[in-house]
Order: sequence, then structure tokens, then C-alpha cells
Amino acid sequence: MTPASQTDGNVRKVETQARDETVALGHTLGRRLNHGLVILLFGDLGSGKTAFAQGLARGLEVPASFVVTSPTYTLVNEYPGRLPFYHVDLYRLPEPADPDEIGLLDLFGEDGIVAVEWAQRLHPADRPTCRLELFFTVTGDTVRSIRIIAYGLDPSDLLKDIDICSFPP
Repeated sequence: MTPASQTDGNVRKVETQARDETVALGHTLGRRLNHGLVILLFGDLGSGKTAFAQGLARGLEVPASFVVTSPTYTLVNEYPGRLPFYHVDLYRLPEPADPDEIGLLDLFGEDGIVAVEWAQRLHPADRPTCRLELFFTVTGDTVRSIRIIAYGLDPSDLLKDIDICSFPP
């Protein structure tokens, strides 16, 4: 992972060189989380959103016996761990999706971690005040640029000195 310059304390940009590094980034972040949080994932198909969510699950101590896959056809997969992990995929929903109609607002109020793939399908007004947003961009065959923005959070706990090498998946 190659850190890039930060524009301010609420924004962090990293570059992963391979899928394993994207998974490891999720793992690192998952290990740091100790209370409920909504994480919105933006990016095209194949940009690394699901790989990140798989690492996040391992960092949250979701047992390895649970295969973490994108819930494209089920909308939400729930996994047990140190904190409950809710993996949401809005890909098949019309834009904008109504979070109340699909039960997403209830999940946002849970004391678990909610990772939402295809978060661009949510209207900006429906996004929780306190959240992380991750923007995945394909910049090479295996290279991903990931911009992380913290909203309504003290970013020093989550974004400062992220080093995926210290927590292998």
C-alpha cells in the first residue's frame, strides 16, 4: 500500500497494488472499529469494494467458516463477529434507493458495522451524519486508488497511520 498526501485530517488516500492489499486494508480498519459505524463504498464493478468488505469482516473477527460474498441478490448479509457485520449491496436497486423502504435506516441505527456497496444509489440526504465513505478507482490491472473520507467522526482514530502491512489477513 502506498499512502498519498492527505488534503486534511478527514481525508486519506491510499493505493493498493493487489487484491490482497485491498483485503488487508479492510482487515486493518475492521480491527480498529469498536462501535457501530456505517461505511459507504463507491466504485465501478471490479474496483475492490467486495475485497475490502471481506477484509473488514475478518478484522471484525467474523469466523473464517463464513464465506463473505457480495449480497447482490439478497440485499443484506449478516455475519456474527466481535461486532455484528451487515454487508449490503444496492447494485440491483433503482437509483435513488429508499433506505426506509428496504430497512436500511434500521440497520444504520444498529450497534454493528454496516458496509454498503453501490452507495451512490442512496440519495446524499439519506446518508448518516457519522460515516466513512470509500471511493475505489481502478488505476491499473491490479492497482486501486482508494479515497477515504470521515464524516462526523474524529478521524484520528480511524485514518491516522493506516498501515495494512501490520495486520495481514
